[in-house]
Amino acid sequence: MLAWLAANLINIVLILAVAAVLGLIVRGMVRDRRAGKSSCGGSCADCGACHGCGACRQ
Repeated sequence: MLAWLAANLINIVLILAVAAVLGLIVRGMVRDRRAGKSSCGGSCADCGACHGCGACRQ
């Protein structure tokens, strides 16, 4: 078991690093969503997905 860990240590570290970065990205997106921030500019005239946007609903 230790030999396998030693042989794959770089792969394990890289996978953990990528998972940590993805976790931070998702956490930031969730925090932005809860704070009401959005990538939508609120310009419904030019928006192709207007009916799915919370700012465009009437």
